[in-house]
Amino acid sequence: MSDSSSPQQPQPGKRGKPNTGRQARSDAGALVLCGARLADGRTVDVRLGGGRIEAVGTAGSLAPQGSRVDLAGYLLLPAPAEPHAHCDTALTADTDGPASDSPEEVQRRTTEAALLQLGHGATASRSHVRIGDVQGLRSLQAVLQARRSLRGLADLAAVAVPRVLTGVAGADGLAMLRDAVKMGASVIGGCPDLDPDPAGYVETVLEVAGEHGCPVDLHTDGDDPARLSRFAAMAGGLRPGVALGPCAGMARMPRSVAARVAEQLAAADVAVICLPQGDCTGLERHGSRVARPAPVRLLRAAGVRVAAGSGALRDVANPVGRGDPLEAAYLLASLGEATPEAAYETVSAAARATLGLPEVRVEAGFPAELLAVRGERIAGVLSLAYSRVVVHRGRVVARTSAVREYCDSAAEVALELPRQSQRP
Repeated sequence: MSDSSSPQQPQPGKRGKPNTGRQARSDAGALVLCGARLADGRTVDVRLGGGRIEAVGTAGSLAPQGSRVDLAGYLLLPAPAEPHAHCDTALTADTDGPASDSPEEVQRRTTEAALLQLGHGATASRSHVRIGDVQGLRSLQAVLQARRSLRGLADLAAVAVPRVLTGVAGADGLAMLRDAVKMGASVIGGCPDLDPDPAGYVETVLEVAGEHGCPVDLHTDGDDPARLSRFAAMAGGLRPGVALGPCAGMARMPRSVAARVAEQLAAADVAVICLPQGDCTGLERHGSRVARPAPVRLLRAAGVRVAAGSGALRDVANPVGRGDPLEAAYLLASLGEATPEAAYETVSAAARATLGLPEVRVEAGFPAELLAVRGERIAGVLSLAYSRVVVHRGRVVARTSAVREYCDSAAEVALELPRQSQRP
């Protein structure tokens, strides 16, 4: 089986394969997605225009006014988003010696990681970027430059992550955090677990976020119920919102304790971003692996909005990360933390809401942020999501095609399997 991905515009194909034509030349041009299957079982045509869904009708009912994509055999879904990435350190696991932190290398890695995520279907992502220490603001500047270069292909938000914010040592970090927001970091993050005064760290982050109207996204293992309760009390009511993650420590709490903490997080409207594949760079526990992610089923039952992210992408925290939202959903479903449908919701609707993005439905009037995956049902596409077509702002921006063939055999004849070559 071969599997390739490219942000370049795909070429027209045969029926049953995506036929993208010329639709990527203009966001304003009309595009009709033909014969797609929806999660409710309907087969429809979907017309896109001006970056939004203009109409949804029964298959064959929408005459193409511009370009068309044949999505027969594909399941059409709202596009996922990546709520927790570390693009600046991604793809460094195989580096001989310390990875380069030059702005050029950081920008290259960020761009490559964002495009990899885009190929999987994530049309928007949030990347945490360490600021301070010897690196200062250079990595953030490189990530912001990558964001500008990706405009039109994918949306990338940068999270400023200072190391220390309290005491004498935190003065420089606080000043740099304010500068980072002025530069263009749209989210304030950090890891209070690494500060001598975790509560003071959170208080400072919330104060700066309130001054600038920024959302907050903090790293925490979440293994201390008293600390999580205090975080929830401090964060309650902040707009545009607060998220914590990966909170895998909650899975190690007694269930009654975790349930009480979940209720407090829900009351404070604090979202949780779990990482089903394990820890990430932000927690600096290189080489450790969590047994289970945050208790998603328990959190959702309490009313907490739970999004799932990919976290580390082939860096020192995880040398084999994929940056694939569908894998995050697959892991949640396989662990019994969610049904396949609820698992996909954590990487799509919940992830977009956590990122402050508008809701997407395959209905007229909604943003044309879509993912088509070959298959019939969500459980199937989470299991075998090989071929994908990604739509961002109403145009096809990436396609991944997979081809599987079999050699001659009795099974090939009986099941009409695709052959590697034609018989003489």
